[in-house]
Amino acid sequence: MAGNKKFLKTVVYLILAVVIIGIIYTRFAAPKKEAAPNNKETVRGSKGNKPLLVDAFIVHTSSLDEIIDASGTLQSNEEVQIQPEITGKVTGLFFKEGTQVAKGALLVKIYDEDLKAQLAKLQLQQQLAKTTLERQENLLKINGISRQDVDVTRNQVSAYGADIDYTRTQIQKTELRAPFSGRLGLRNISLGAIVNNTTVITTLQQIDPLKIDFTVPEKYRNAIRQGDAVDFKVAGDSHSYKGQIYAIDPKIDLATRTIKLRAIVPNPGQLLPGAFANVQIALRNMPDALMIPSQAVIPGTRDKKVIIADQGKAKFVVVETGIRDADNVQITNGLSKGDTVVTSGMLQLKPGMVLKYNKIN
Repeated sequence: MAGNKKFLKTVVYLILAVVIIGIIYTRFAAPKKEAAPNNKETVRGSKGNKPLLVDAFIVHTSSLDEIIDASGTLQSNEEVQIQPEITGKVTGLFFKEGTQVAKGALLVKIYDEDLKAQLAKLQLQQQLAKTTLERQENLLKINGISRQDVDVTRNQVSAYGADIDYTRTQIQKTELRAPFSGRLGLRNISLGAIVNNTTVITTLQQIDPLKIDFTVPEKYRNAIRQGDAVDFKVAGDSHSYKGQIYAIDPKIDLATRTIKLRAIVPNPGQLLPGAFANVQIALRNMPDALMIPSQAVIPGTRDKKVIIADQGKAKFVVVETGIRDADNVQITNGLSKGDTVVTSGMLQLKPGMVLKYNKIN
């Protein structure tokens, strides 16, 4: 027992010695960390003293055409679905799909033998009524018949004539003819099919010229006139086509706040109805427009800014923009001719920083 107690005391003394040595080392021997420098002040100081290398652009005036870009759709000049007015069996198809037809060409024939028989019957009845009327008129001259009987017969002759005209009209409805010259679409029925007034047999479209429908913002309502020229391109075709505005919708669309316009377009043969078109309308020329590169404009939540050189230092200026093209944007307010606008390194610049130019355009 005495040996165990002595061993425990030795262990306790060793642990206390280790703890005391650690405290002494931490307090007196461990190196002290120096305070970290203020990085923001160092960076700011270095940027403020060292010029930043940037590209610049000298603002000057140039000629500018105001162009409206719009999206449109090509439409057939005339388009109709070929549908019968009566119910019957198709006895003849006289057209080929996708071909050009002239106005009045016979396209479809519907069974009409029953109508022809009815017409022949009515014609015989009318002829009999006319013969009877002639006899009664001769008898009326010698007072052998009353005038009332003659009038009844005369009315029968007129009634048969009206029935004949109606039957002839019904026979005409069995012939479907092209209402105008144009190109036929695909055929939807076969010979012998039973059709009615809801059956679409084919379509007929006049595709030369074409119409193009497009919309523009309502602010241009007084700047566009009938007769104005339009230029447009369609997908898959690099050629530019021209047209002329001939109709303007008098009502502004309440949902989109736009005006619908329609232009007439000559079709050389490559254009098809339904194609999407990128439309451009040239409004007027501005000879003294201030244009700067688009990348020089810094967009913000409330305004747009550019950085100009003010006595060799960066200065942020609020601007108002106008028309854009592929590379430049018009400045309508905020800049003057001769100002130097920074076009690169805008993210590193702060107000008052010294500028050094790499390239000036």
